Amino acid sequence: MSPNLTGSLLMMGSMAAFTINDTIVKLLGDALPLFQIITLRGALTCLWLFLLARYMGALHLNFPVRDRWLVLARCGTEVGATFFFLTALMNMPLANVTAVLQVLPLTVTLGAALVFGETIGWRRMLAIAAGFCGMLLIVRPGPEGFSLHAGFALTAVACVTGRDLLTRRMSSSVPSLTVSLATAISVTCAGALASLTVEWQPLTPELGGMVLATSLFILLGYTLSVMVMRVGVGEVGFVAPFRYSGLLWALVLGWLVFGHWPDAITMLGGGLVVAAGLFTLFRERSVA
Repeated sequence: MSPNLTGSLLMMGSMAAFTINDTIVKLLGDALPLFQIITLRGALTCLWLFLLARYMGALHLNFPVRDRWLVLARCGTEVGATFFFLTALMNMPLANVTAVLQVLPLTVTLGAALVFGETIGWRRMLAIAAGFCGMLLIVRPGPEGFSLHAGFALTAVACVTGRDLLTRRMSSSVPSLTVSLATAISVTCAGALASLTVEWQPLTPELGGMVLATSLFILLGYTLSVMVMRVGVGEVGFVAPFRYSGLLWALVLGWLVFGHWPDAITMLGGGLVVAAGLFTLFRERSVA
């Protein structure tokens, strides 16, 4: 296979793994409290990441103090993103939550311009505006359409945008797996503390298997996404648009597992977000 084809398959595999994880977590929400799920899944994810980091020799703190503060701040944004996203996921159709998250490339591009002074042309600004309009069609901030959980999904987008902007400021000396492990530990600890406020439910073999599956799918999604960014696995401009395959997975799984299918307005909003994101990626590639 060509590098571009390999990269696109890896990206689609990564998005499939993350979406399957979200589907299982949503199913678990019918039997277990959210904070119990976060704690159990997080503990297993920490174990897998620790073993992988040790195996690859990517577990150390030999990087500047400034980067350590960035890692700490990134952990905080990830804790917020996890809580708000999973809360929205438990209360909204899978495809709707996933569609809202598709605006991330646009918010990161806009954030980089506002925070770091990166230059973006008027065409990309129009694309970002169109993407935000699509997002509004999905969440519908009106007296009847807007909900608290849609607000949680938008807050998750803001948290992930901050996380990605912080990641951009880290030097190349910071191992990705060390950052991921620190993040996983932070989310797990926060979930464990919050779980003290809820009553834990018995963990049956079936539920335990589902928790195990979520941790493995998260690890698979992360590993594939890292492989996508490796040199020689396709051009970023060619591979990046396949990130939107996650929305297709969410549509299919939401329909098959939960019987949810978005209405026409939500589909239109999702289409606008994806189109705006694809145009932004195309313009970034053209400018580069």
